[in-house]
Amino acid sequence: MTVLDFRRTLIRKKVVINLHSSRAFVGVLWAQRGPLVVLRNVTMHEPGAAPSPVDGEIVIERDQIEFIQVTG
Repeated sequence: MTVLDFRRTLIRKKVVINLHSSRAFVGVLWAQRGPLVVLRNVTMHEPGAAPSPVDGEIVIERDQIEFIQVTG
């Protein structure tokens, strides 16, 4: 499996994206456009705070991502 094939299998899957800033986003990985990833149906998780839903789409730069976990 090539890297490109792996990226295609993540699209439209539910994921947890953990950032270097200790913030995390749970949502559906909708698209990858160059250095950006787009999430929909997002909940934001921050240390010491309750999870909060986010309206619309979230666009994250790849260099801010520490790791991605596939949950569904």
